Amino acid sequence: MTQPLRVAIVGCGIIAFNHVSAISRIPDLALTALVDVDAASANSLADYLDGQGETRPQTYGSLTDALAAGGIGLVVICTPSGLHVSLAEEALAAGCHVIIEKPLDVALPRARRIAELAAAAEERGLVVSVISQHRFDPASVVVHDAAIKGELGRLTSGIASIAWWRGQDYYDLADWRGTWELDGGGAAMNQGVHTIDLLLWMFGEPVDVSARTATLAHDRIEVEDTLVATITFASGALAVIHATTAAFPNVGTRLQVHGSKGSAVIEEDQLLFFSSSASDQQGNQAATVVPAEELRGNPRALDSFVVGHARQYEDVVAAIRDARPPLVRVTDALLALAVVRALYLSATLGRTVTIAEVLDGSLDDVEVRTGTRP
Repeated sequence: MTQPLRVAIVGCGIIAFNHVSAISRIPDLALTALVDVDAASANSLADYLDGQGETRPQTYGSLTDALAAGGIGLVVICTPSGLHVSLAEEALAAGCHVIIEKPLDVALPRARRIAELAAAAEERGLVVSVISQHRFDPASVVVHDAAIKGELGRLTSGIASIAWWRGQDYYDLADWRGTWELDGGGAAMNQGVHTIDLLLWMFGEPVDVSARTATLAHDRIEVEDTLVATITFASGALAVIHATTAAFPNVGTRLQVHGSKGSAVIEEDQLLFFSSSASDQQGNQAATVVPAEELRGNPRALDSFVVGHARQYEDVVAAIRDARPPLVRVTDALLALAVVRALYLSATLGRTVTIAEVLDGSLDDVEVRTGTRP
């Protein structure tokens, strides 16, 4: 890469601001195009960048138009979840590298399709990654590496708790929010998928889940705002998943990993507790967010959310440069999506659901539903 890779962002809603903040700090990337069917959204984001002293990108009403203008090397997809796969397919067909904001999609058939396309694209030298920025948090890396090396012994149990608050205005902000068609689910799909992904990253192959859902604190949404579940892993380990957007005022996220020789607790992306067979210290080992200036010497501050995106962008750039797969691949995102789908199916069917029957498509025709306000 002798010149910065030209980037197009498709979908200029709230999450796109995190992407532009991360991209602006990566010298090997140049944001040159913003795409949105709503011209006002694209122009608003372009105005924001202009006000930050960045080069104002061109705006387009469709990805087709942006690609036709030429020069795009990386397409970043930030649209509503139900539109991810069709856009990724178009970008890959044009020979572009692709980053997809989580989740991969809302439907397993489409997600399987993009997994097939991504595998073929990798053979052509293209990089396809799905945002899972918390895999790059120092705390997550410490715990994952300890688990993989056996320093926590045999992993026995885990707890993933995402206790967030989203007011009614959050769901009322856009018509697609809180819908099955485009949002794909509620607290588990949109707020919990990152922590569920970390659980999979650390514990390995999931076997089955059993879940209950409810909609307790919000109106005019089709999806759940509260979910509780158990998950069994191939190793025999058991874990609990708790995801809600009905925990006022916003309690936060906590991941616990327990093993026969050690345990770890990550809270709000920080390592709150760590004890392992390889450590002399027990408890309160800190793994803090890397300061922004350590990202290629850029002194501008990054908040803890954007810095994870920036780390993942660094990995994608390195994967393109070194002709290797990215650390987060489409297959990883497909598995996380399958687990979330299994949670919803379990709550709908009232039984334990295996991940295999979700991945093989045998339950594709089941219409999921959430619990309702009593």
